[in-house]
Amino acid sequence: MWFRRDLRLSDNPALLSAAASAGRDGVVAAAYCLDDRLLHPAGPARRAFLLRSLRALDESIGGRLVVRRGDPESQVVQVASDVGARSVHVSADFGPYGAARDERVERALADRGMELVRTGSPYAVAPGTVRTAAGAPYKVFGPFARAWRALGWDRPQRAPQRVRWAEGLDGDALPAEPTCSAALPGAGEEAAKRAARRFWDTHLDQYATGRNDPGADATSRLSPHLRWGTIHPRQLLGGLGRSKSADAFRTELCWREFYADVLHHRPDSARQSLQPAMRSMQVDSGRLADERFAAWAAGRTGYPFVDAGMRQLLAEAWMHNRLRMVVASFLVKDLHVDWTRGAAHFMHHLVDGDLASNQHGWQWTAGTGTDPAPYVRVFNPVTQGQRFDPDGTYVRRWVPELRAVPPRHIHRPWEAPGGPPVGYPPPIVDHASERAEALARYEASSRAGGSGAGRGTGRRSP
Repeated sequence: MWFRRDLRLSDNPALLSAAASAGRDGVVAAAYCLDDRLLHPAGPARRAFLLRSLRALDESIGGRLVVRRGDPESQVVQVASDVGARSVHVSADFGPYGAARDERVERALADRGMELVRTGSPYAVAPGTVRTAAGAPYKVFGPFARAWRALGWDRPQRAPQRVRWAEGLDGDALPAEPTCSAALPGAGEEAAKRAARRFWDTHLDQYATGRNDPGADATSRLSPHLRWGTIHPRQLLGGLGRSKSADAFRTELCWREFYADVLHHRPDSARQSLQPAMRSMQVDSGRLADERFAAWAAGRTGYPFVDAGMRQLLAEAWMHNRLRMVVASFLVKDLHVDWTRGAAHFMHHLVDGDLASNQHGWQWTAGTGTDPAPYVRVFNPVTQGQRFDPDGTYVRRWVPELRAVPPRHIHRPWEAPGGPPVGYPPPIVDHASERAEALARYEASSRAGGSGAGRGTGRRSP
């Protein structure tokens, strides 16, 4: 059993397949490969959470997890050879790198008379399954979601009753955890189940409205566990009823599946805009753009709602979804920085960093992805705060310099009596003028039709 994004024993079809293949008299070798190609984009938080999840998995199988570091094409094949395996069992990977890696491993196994068996996936409905009546993939979320719900998913399955885990196999020691200043959630399958129960008991009933209140911390916080498969979406979907809040949570899980499906069909969208017309958009670069990016990353833009989100990212390696949209919009449409730069920053810092959800979440906000009417949406960093954090609870938590600012000025501290507190910066740009500039650049790219002829207004290129 080659574990990857399924670091759990319950509801793991690949593990059930491995146990069935071994039979009563056979053994299953549990293996994990630390692949530098996947570790490199991850910052300290995600690497630390992975290592803790692996330790929890190792404990759950009595210390028999074999860890190897290096190229899976050689390391996984070697473990399988060492145990005399007939087959290697995995959850199917639909990401651009993972799918190509599995094909290489499959060929290497076949050369030694072994088979790679794919069973299940990290999704309730595997990417590529949901299609239109004409057999084409969906390009817009709404129709995809309706078809996804209609198709349905399998019921969660229990952990296999009996598995004889192979012992005495050579492996590499798990590396020491990187220094991580962020406060991370508990890792592993049992921690995931506790987090799910806590969400069910305290927040699910009010999720439809509470999920938009960043100060209430009313979301599930299950995204890191879904990222590493310490819980499966089936296990969450299986317990949802028909209430408005249950349907809202179901929809959020569906977004994750939609973006995985889009990336499966368009692997190039991991690195460039899905919409060709948007690839010619003028973006800012140079010293001034770098300085503004640094202010955004540090949470010092002078816009409290944006700064609170960016500081939460640094402190918790996680950010509320409302803030993910607001800070992304600010970087792309107020500071005119290319979306890929922000997406890479998120992938480095987020404990739940997932390629499909991250890249396409950024593109949804940037107006270069799946949204059918994208670029006219420019989040106002002031009114977003006034609407979703009206009393400033969220801002005061993450921007302590503003705790004494009256509620009516918390999102516009430059208008407070005496101006913003000493040490808090003024706004680095004027939102109204930058919004007009962003719309002009989008319109120019849209007219150019992706030909590269349109370069926005040419107002500046710092």
